[in-house]
Amino acid sequence: MAYFLKKTKQQNRIYLAIYESFYSPEVNGTKHRCFKSLGNIETIKANGITDPISFYSDEVKKLNEQRKAEQANRKFNQKLISDVSPERFLGYFPLANILNTLDVEEHFGYMQSTRDFHFNVYDIFSSLVFARAVSPLSKHKTFHDILPSLFKPVDFSYDQLLDAVEFIGSEYEKFVEIFTVATKENFGIETKHTYFDCTNFYFEIDKENHFQRKGPSKEGRHDPIVGLGLLLDSNMIPIGMKMYPGNESEKPVLRKTIQDLKKQNNIDGRTIQIADKGLNCARNIIEAIDNCDGYIFSKSVKQLPEAERTWILLEDGYVPVYNDSGEIHYSYKSCIEEYEYSYTDDSGKTIKKKVKEKRVITFNPKLQKKQLREINKLVEKAKKSKASQAKRDEYGDSAKYIEFKSADGKKAIASLNEKAIQKDMESAGYNLLITSEIKMDDREVYNAYHNLWRIEESFRIMKSELDARPVYVQKEDTIKGHFFICYVTVLLIRLFQFKVLKNQYSTSDICTFMKEFRLVKINNNRYINMTRVSDFITNLAIATGLPITNYYLTERQIKMMHTR
Repeated sequence: MAYFLKKTKQQNRIYLAIYESFYSPEVNGTKHRCFKSLGNIETIKANGITDPISFYSDEVKKLNEQRKAEQANRKFNQKLISDVSPERFLGYFPLANILNTLDVEEHFGYMQSTRDFHFNVYDIFSSLVFARAVSPLSKHKTFHDILPSLFKPVDFSYDQLLDAVEFIGSEYEKFVEIFTVATKENFGIETKHTYFDCTNFYFEIDKENHFQRKGPSKEGRHDPIVGLGLLLDSNMIPIGMKMYPGNESEKPVLRKTIQDLKKQNNIDGRTIQIADKGLNCARNIIEAIDNCDGYIFSKSVKQLPEAERTWILLEDGYVPVYNDSGEIHYSYKSCIEEYEYSYTDDSGKTIKKKVKEKRVITFNPKLQKKQLREINKLVEKAKKSKASQAKRDEYGDSAKYIEFKSADGKKAIASLNEKAIQKDMESAGYNLLITSEIKMDDREVYNAYHNLWRIEESFRIMKSELDARPVYVQKEDTIKGHFFICYVTVLLIRLFQFKVLKNQYSTSDICTFMKEFRLVKINNNRYINMTRVSDFITNLAIATGLPITNYYLTERQIKMMHTR
């Protein structure tokens, strides 16, 4: 807005006034108001100003210059928004401390010494691990939005970041070995029991390649997928990771991963492999015994021979286990028998072996109610589909309760499979565990197997908390590098949870803290703690002696957090 000289003619006289323009929200535009009334030209001349118009035009010019200077001064003194946020992520500092304890930086240097890199692979890797923990995003957004907000300085380009991820992926199995050995040396690993499971990650692409292949997706999708196997020790610490094409069976991954890890880490002791029914096969059982290892697998009750099903369904012999409320948590009974297993090896030779095995059957009332609800739901769907004469492929999962028979040799007639329904209802609530550990107490077998939820939780952390997918990279080695970064982030979180916090807090509490612990820089040496108070952060401050509940934090205090 500006000043201007206004001339008004009244009764044959010219009157002068200085007006200013301003924005009016009432009219959503510019309005004018009188700043200074000057009088008529004759009176002004009589007062000694010979050229009033020229004189006051100069005065208006001075007023406009003065206003412009004042506006410039206000703009100079006012803090304006910037493309660099003053907010800083600090929640990753426990992971930084654990990574320092593992002391693997030197090995990254050895690994990259064969490449002509003009950047430090470890610096890029550690930055991406910390960024994945505090705000999981694509590599592009991570580089531009998250890395500048870490306290760890970044001095590499986006192209160098991608080159580093690809290099890490090309050698990820060696890097897994480096971290497993470092974990063993600094925190200890216990392989008396090892837990193994597999999952897969889908890619929203149309065309398959030799790595991203269509297979049975955990999410029930039809996109190409890649598989990932994860091995945990007795204390639920990740000690192995294996990636494989999406169309390959999970069962060989169990054998190869455990064999490779035992060789790499000089593990000579006996390990008990614990996995669900998806990894239970004759070859895994026989090779575990031949390698002087053991196993605890679940087995489908519905696929058992009639004699074993009869034994399971007999109520005699079950021992109840009560929860804190005095209700039956589950009941169990067991038997020890010799069972014969056989498989055909890669050369076509049939391998047979008799194994002395304990079978522990459990019955859970809550599981029974849940499974019966699911069965009844599928039966109702099957009845409705049958009544509407739906096509075979429209039945979905309920098709297992339908028999399709041809009455005239042309058109199939759908009818309920009452035998299949009855068999599933009888089996509801039962779970069979088979194990080579015939001397292990039945309840210890049950507890060991039910710790498998920890490995499922590790997958949940990777998929949900760390947003492992969607994967915004395309090359096979870059994809492997991306998942290795997620694996190490899970490893550091688990070490923090079990080794530092002694399993007193959930992974949800830990991940929430890492994402929400943020600071804002207010001058060269002082920051404001923007984190909301919680029981976790209060107790962590007491346990570590760190000033993480302070409102103000100095540069020195922040550096102290990174070196604890």
